Amino acid sequence: MAALLLGGCEATLFTGLNATDRRAGIEATHDIVFDARHQLKLDVYRPAHADHAPVVVFFYGGSWTHGERAWYRFVGTALAAHGIVAVIPDYRKYPQVKMDGFMQDGARAVAWAHEHIGSFGGSPGDMFVMGHSAGGQIGALLVTDPSWLAPYGLRPDNLAGFIGLAGCYDFMPIDPGEKDMLDIFGHDQASQARAQPVRHVSGHEPPMLLLQGTADQEVAPSNAISLARTLREHHDAVDLKLYPAVGHITLAFALSRPLRGKAPTLDDTLAFIHAHTSAPSP
Repeated sequence: MAALLLGGCEATLFTGLNATDRRAGIEATHDIVFDARHQLKLDVYRPAHADHAPVVVFFYGGSWTHGERAWYRFVGTALAAHGIVAVIPDYRKYPQVKMDGFMQDGARAVAWAHEHIGSFGGSPGDMFVMGHSAGGQIGALLVTDPSWLAPYGLRPDNLAGFIGLAGCYDFMPIDPGEKDMLDIFGHDQASQARAQPVRHVSGHEPPMLLLQGTADQEVAPSNAISLARTLREHHDAVDLKLYPAVGHITLAFALSRPLRGKAPTLDDTLAFIHAHTSAPSP
């Protein structure tokens, strides 16, 4: 997997994973415009005949510079196959935008889901935000810094929970060699602090599940450990799970059918959702 990604063959790898997903009993609606101004779209995956089902808005990773929602069909079908309505939005990326741009896109996607997901059989009162890597930073910042959802009349505690997969939660100071990240998040401490979910914890966050591989060479496990510690200091509900010998890519790809034996990502995600939802279990 790493060889394919490093060789620039992401599309080939994701096509292979998606070819193995389960589609029986699942309905997918693609290319829904949620931001006409920027022509941003999302896909919805849902169990057939869904009714007041839990909802997950999933933000994919890609270093805030690349990625597309179609690659993550295996995430949508994995969740829908277990009774959950999954929303996978695109968002603008660097260098088109910097942090404010993709954070506004993420907030708009969550607001769209909260307003419209009932039409797809989902329960807006049982909505979770989930993200991997850079997507984990976007999701975690949405549920710790209330300023992003506030324009839509939403608060972080309106959400049922957050599920972070190797997210970037506490990554300052940014290394001087990381030119793109410095341009995205800023060169000074105050600017970089805005991007750190750990800096915004106030005790009003929804429950969180933080999943992290100990062999992650891309996002240090210290990110998840630091956020979990800060949440506990503020008496927030958090469950931190460290998976021995699991790397950055495997943690997310374990949601796909052929790689589920590599890490219990899906099982732990489903258990967390069912423990924090008012909707009946599927």
